[in-house]
Amino acid sequence: MAATFRSRLVAREALYGAWSVIPSALSVRLLAATGLDYVVIDLQHGGATEADLPAMTSAIRVAGATPIARVRHAHTADIGRALDLGCEGVIVPNVDSAAQARQVAGAVRYPPAGYRSAGGVLAVREPFCLVMAESAEALAELDTTLAADGVDGLYVGPRDLSLSLGCELDPDDPVLDEALQRVWVACAAAGKPVGVHATDGAIARRYRDAGCTLITTADDAGAITRHTTAQFTLARA
Repeated sequence: MAATFRSRLVAREALYGAWSVIPSALSVRLLAATGLDYVVIDLQHGGATEADLPAMTSAIRVAGATPIARVRHAHTADIGRALDLGCEGVIVPNVDSAAQARQVAGAVRYPPAGYRSAGGVLAVREPFCLVMAESAEALAELDTTLAADGVDGLYVGPRDLSLSLGCELDPDDPVLDEALQRVWVACAAAGKPVGVHATDGAIARRYRDAGCTLITTADDAGAITRHTTAQFTLARA
């Protein structure tokens, strides 16, 4: 039997992906067609809404990648709708405690393991649940959060984590580096995958070597602006 994305995730195989804030089936298909393992549709800060999900998730899947949603917040309805409309898993922001993590995990799973309502026509049978570690409060409850039944792993948001800790958004900042090391160690001890935003390929390799296995290496908006700026600068030189 061919390995599923979920089985590869749980086995902590290195998986690479992109982040999408542009609500376009065409743009996510182009991202997915580069050979990436997954594309995250950002419903929290991006332009996509629930109405965009069927087309976007289908486009990602057709191009050979797995569609994932970063939902707006840790709410049962938000999580259920993203899964019902074609996402194979969710990344859930603003989870600051183990109690919240248990509630989120329950919203992903059907009874008796959880309390998700059945009926989504585009839903997959076994979605996965990643909760975000992006605050000082979340760091304090890492071990109990990872032990929560149904939490498949963590995803680090370095920007919000640095804001919460009052430090620079730089993996070499001693405060942020210490926090990231705590997350890597906790996930390794729990035997669960950890994902993270990387700003470029070099940082992605650094995170991979530290034990991260779900590594977001590109984003659509950044790719457009960086490429356009570079080419415009070259043209005007």
